[in-house]
Amino acid sequence: MKIALLGGTGFIGTEFIKQQINNGHELRIGDVNKSTAYPDLWTKCDIQDKESLRDFCKGMDVIINLAAVHRDDVRPLSLYHDINVQGSQNICDIADELGIKHQIFVSSVAVYGFQEGAPDENNPHKPFNLYGKTKSQAEDCYKTWFKDEKAAKILTIIRPTVVFGAGNRGNVYNLLKQVASGAFLMIGNGKNRKSMCYVGNVSAFIGHVLTSKSGFEVYNYVDKPDFEMNELVSLVRASVGKGKNVGLRIPYWLGFLAGSGFDALAFITRKSFPISRIRIQKFCSNSIFSAEKAHTQCGFTAPTDLKKALAETIIHEFPSKKT
Repeated sequence: MKIALLGGTGFIGTEFIKQQINNGHELRIGDVNKSTAYPDLWTKCDIQDKESLRDFCKGMDVIINLAAVHRDDVRPLSLYHDINVQGSQNICDIADELGIKHQIFVSSVAVYGFQEGAPDENNPHKPFNLYGKTKSQAEDCYKTWFKDEKAAKILTIIRPTVVFGAGNRGNVYNLLKQVASGAFLMIGNGKNRKSMCYVGNVSAFIGHVLTSKSGFEVYNYVDKPDFEMNELVSLVRASVGKGKNVGLRIPYWLGFLAGSGFDALAFITRKSFPISRIRIQKFCSNSIFSAEKAHTQCGFTAPTDLKKALAETIIHEFPSKKT
């Protein structure tokens, strides 16, 4: 199979290439940033530029789109639409132009926003930020693409939750770093639960759905079980030799007030800060999602246990700490 991996120099893309490089596929990495891990497979490609997309995707059997703007401090804000939405539309246009009938789009559980319970793939989209909104709009681009000649096309949309693993510098790493350094402060009662997924497992799932022969499917991707924040923080603290409790704790109202203060300061100074009201809300809310379809109906078994993956990540990132 000839695979065009757009946004492939990132965290998930690099792991996916690592897993698939010896599986007999022809792999191409298309990104604006050069791949340091697989430079021989990389070609400069910007999904905002149809000409570079056309050249990159020519002759490919399947397009996997990992390219996205996702940080909450992106400026200008128009980049969310330009890359997440218009970039996806450009990919779909080029796929039709080149006769490529198979696509995999890596979206996000951010399309659900804050919802009660554990949203599954049938829940409505209620995104609360531009990232979630533009991921939802990008999904619409792909659904429209599929409806045209749907009998001949294959489309899989994957919505991962927060992804972690060695080398990642996202939200889970920031939490691990704060706990390991002793700078962590628990906000609220810690009884809220969080869904997470390990990069090796979600990459393996992408490889799993490559075998799809026809049709359109949407999958949440989460590695179970979901951790309570108290359990997660206690586990990390124990792993780095800081005891089995959560350490210092402040009430939610005080954390929310502090976040609001930093928002006001950011508005006045035009600078971004690591603490904000929305980040406090996200930290203290449940963020759990159903993954039954991926793990049961799709017949996928994650290669690495979640607790083992977390322990291995801690050992890699903080080797001098007690584990």
